[in-house]
Amino acid sequence: MASYGYARAPSASQSTSLQEERLKQAGCEIVRTETGAGRSREGRAELDNLITFLRAGDTLSVAKLDRLGRSTRDVLNLVKELDDKGASLRVLEPDIDTSKPEGRMVLTTLSMVAEMELIFIKERQRAGIAAAKARGVYKGRPRSIDRQQVLDQRADGQGATKIARQLGIGRATVYKILNETR
Repeated sequence: MASYGYARAPSASQSTSLQEERLKQAGCEIVRTETGAGRSREGRAELDNLITFLRAGDTLSVAKLDRLGRSTRDVLNLVKELDDKGASLRVLEPDIDTSKPEGRMVLTTLSMVAEMELIFIKERQRAGIAAAKARGVYKGRPRSIDRQQVLDQRADGQGATKIARQLGIGRATVYKILNETR
């Protein structure tokens, strides 16, 4: 029976060191880390490796539930996978252990709260962007393609494929620029 830890930060600019320290203090022999969004489990190779490696009686620990994921379905599917292997999940804060029935109930409730929190964050972000656009402050990402160059090359009789190759952009982008000017 071994205890493994998993730490995740949403972006490379954020650190997992506090999570790693807490997991080691909690008795995790091996702690795997990665960066990436918690919306889904896709693309999280370290988590997949840990789950593959777990055996009956082992425990997967995370510092907080949202480090594991913000999708209720993903978290519950992960717990099911662990159950099928005879392993369990332990969340350090708040203390949740899926090897106990009350731990499963709390985990289900908290994973729904984490998913709701993600929805609220996205709504606030959309509202903030809309307000900034209304004030004329938010204009989106600066354009990276010289639209005039596309138009000039088209005026010289070049086709979309040739323009795309010369400028290192996709044909769809060329067509989009040409359609915007009509």
